[in-house]
Amino acid sequence: MKKNILIYLTFIGLIALFTGCEKDGEMVKMLSNPVAPTLQTLPDLTLERVNGTQMLEFVGTPVDPGFAASVTYYLEACAAGTDFADPVTVWTGTQAKSIKITVSDLNGILLKKFPADATTSVDFRIRGVLVVDAGTGAPGTGTNPFSYSSTPVNASVTLYGLPRLDLIGSGMDQKVESALGDGKYTGLVKLDVAQPFTLLDPDSNTSYGASGAALAIDGESIDPPATGWHRLNVDVNAMTYDISAYMIGLVGSATPNAWESPDQKMEYNPATGTWSITLDLVDGEIKFRLNDAWAWNLGYRPGKTDLTDLFHNGDNIAVTAGNYTITLTITQPNGPDEAGSCTIVKNN
Repeated sequence: MKKNILIYLTFIGLIALFTGCEKDGEMVKMLSNPVAPTLQTLPDLTLERVNGTQMLEFVGTPVDPGFAASVTYYLEACAAGTDFADPVTVWTGTQAKSIKITVSDLNGILLKKFPADATTSVDFRIRGVLVVDAGTGAPGTGTNPFSYSSTPVNASVTLYGLPRLDLIGSGMDQKVESALGDGKYTGLVKLDVAQPFTLLDPDSNTSYGASGAALAIDGESIDPPATGWHRLNVDVNAMTYDISAYMIGLVGSATPNAWESPDQKMEYNPATGTWSITLDLVDGEIKFRLNDAWAWNLGYRPGKTDLTDLFHNGDNIAVTAGNYTITLTITQPNGPDEAGSCTIVKNN
C-alpha cells in the first residue's frame, strides 16, 4: 500500500513540475524573415557653421523579429556605391524612430571620412544588431549576433571646414578646431613635457601662448602638464586655455599590470577617431578605461558578448594568450553613458 501511495505522489509531482514549466516559460518564436529597420527621412545635409547648434533628425522604423527584443541600432554612412565596405558610425543607441544629432557633431564625424568645403554623394543606413542569447556561439548569440540593415538612402552632403589652431613645437602636426567658428577650440592632442608649444591661427597668422595661467597673443610657450594624450580647450575671446588628461588604456588580468594602474595606454588616430594598441596578453580578461580610473570604463553590455556594443561598467572581455592589435571606436564619449565598439585581432 505504501508503495502504491509513493508512486501516486511521485506521479502527481511530475505533473505539477511540467505544468509549472509550461506556465512559467513562454516560447519565443522568431519570424522566418524578420522585418528589417527602415530609414524613412533624412534632414537637409547642406551643413553650415552658423547652424552648428541646430538639431538634425533622422527618422526610421525598428527591426521586427516577431517578438519584443533588445536591439542596438547604428546610423552609418559611406561613400555612395561602396556597399558600406568602410562605413563611419554616425550614431548608436537603443531606438531607431528618432535619431537626433547637432549640425556641428555630424559635421565633425563625417569629416573623418569625407572632404570639407565640398559636396559628396553619401549613402546612409540604419543597422540593427539583435542578440537573442549569449554564450553558445550559435546564430543570434553574442559572438554571432543577428544583424539587419535598412535599404540605403542616398543624399548629397556638404561639409564645412573648421577654423583651427595649429600646435607649434609639440613634435608632431596637430591642431584643435572650432566646431562653431566662435573662437572656442577643442581637440585631443599628444603632448610631451619636454616639448612646450605655442598655437598659431593660420587664417590670421596670429600666435598665442601663455601669460601665467592665461592665454596671450605672442605669449610664452605652454608647458604640458604630463606626457600623453590630453584634451586642449582654447577660448581666444576670453583668452583662456585648459589642458586635461585624456588617456584611454587597457586594463585587466590579461594585461602586464593586471588590474593595477598604470594601464596600457592606447594611441589615438585623429584622422579616423580611433584608439589602438598592439601588445602581448595572457589568458585573462580586459576592459577599457579613461585615465587609470573606473568612473569611465567600457566592457560588454551586461548580458551580451558583442564587441560592437560596449557600454559603461560593462562585463569583462575574455581573451586567450597571444599578441593582439586592438582598436577601439568611442561612439558615445560622455559618461556615465559612454559606449563604443572594438576589434580584437590576434597576430600570433
